[in-house]
Amino acid sequence: MVKNEIYIGLNDAVRKEQLFETSKYVSVLKNVCRNYGIPFSFSIIEGGYMHDSGEYTQETSLVLTLIDVDQNIVKDIAEDLCVFFKQESVLVTSGNVESYSVRGSL
Repeated sequence: MVKNEIYIGLNDAVRKEQLFETSKYVSVLKNVCRNYGIPFSFSIIEGGYMHDSGEYTQETSLVLTLIDVDQNIVKDIAEDLCVFFKQESVLVTSGNVESYSVRGSL
């Protein structure tokens, strides 16, 4: 299976600051994933980004994790989030993982 992670900064690409509360971005992210009908998880992290201009910024970011999702859908979601969150770019990582589900009962 393939695990993809999409890293989306929350600072506006032009203003270089976060314009909305993090919870609003999380809501948009969840709606995008629901609309694509895909399983997902996400985390909120802190990080830094080097803009094309050479300017460095630190910001809150969301990391969207998708496992075994068609690569075309991953790309479409990354593009959507890049536009919706007004980003210069988003980072997509991809790698093979082994996974299995565990079920239990009392």
